[in-house]
Amino acid sequence: MVDARLAELLPPASQSPTELHEAMRYSCLAPGKRLRPVLCMGAAIVAGAPAESLLDAGCALELVHCFSLIHDDLPAIDDDDLRRGAPTCHRQFGEAVAILAGDALFALAYRTLSGSPHSSDRLVQALAILSAAAGTHGLVGGEMLDILAERRPVDAAQLRNIHGKKTGALIAASCEIGGLLAGAEPALVGALRAYGEHAGLAFQIADDILNELSTPEQLGKAAGSDRRRGKATYPGLFGIDASREAAQAASEAAIAALEGVPRTGLLIEMARYAVERGY
Repeated sequence: MVDARLAELLPPASQSPTELHEAMRYSCLAPGKRLRPVLCMGAAIVAGAPAESLLDAGCALELVHCFSLIHDDLPAIDDDDLRRGAPTCHRQFGEAVAILAGDALFALAYRTLSGSPHSSDRLVQALAILSAAAGTHGLVGGEMLDILAERRPVDAAQLRNIHGKKTGALIAASCEIGGLLAGAEPALVGALRAYGEHAGLAFQIADDILNELSTPEQLGKAAGSDRRRGKATYPGLFGIDASREAAQAASEAAIAALEGVPRTGLLIEMARYAVERGY
């Protein structure tokens, strides 16, 4: 559902400026987990709404995520050559086109969310949540902290803060926006956000472990790169076994945040998937 809708939302590659639109589609339609839209739609189910009613909101979250991947891969930041099993956007199209493709995906995300079929007051709230999650106190700020922490000592609180911002913020926002736009009561929206915060941490710790132990063929992106760059990671600070325990604890905390809430099957499955996945 998400892949099909993204293909509709993205400008056709035949439309001018063709190279920009081709780059946007190349990066965004590459095979991915679609974790954020799935969580957004799963939150709608919890709130008693059809998953399809949050499809465009979920796609907006995926567009923001794809923007961040393109920019993170650039030589000025992580300088990665591989993403989702294919050359990164800047390797395929050049740095200038990659930067502009990321910018355009970010703009399209807000256009998509603002045009989704929900009441104007809820959309304004959702746009504010997404803005906060993507900005200096969320994804972008977390990436900045991640860069500043390279090859420097960090403690557990600093590491959790980095992970909570660069990964957890957008995942938590996905769950919060899904509940909000589906009409959930404030208490349930808060529970969904808490679930997302814990699930986001579990996902990022698992990502740290996979980067350390997997191969590029398994991951579809560089492996061992965190250690080479001196990134702040859970395995680097605590070791593999303790990191696995921390990921499992975060997954269980996510599930516990939804205790007593109905229709949580998909979200519970996703919390477990966050730590059990192989890529």
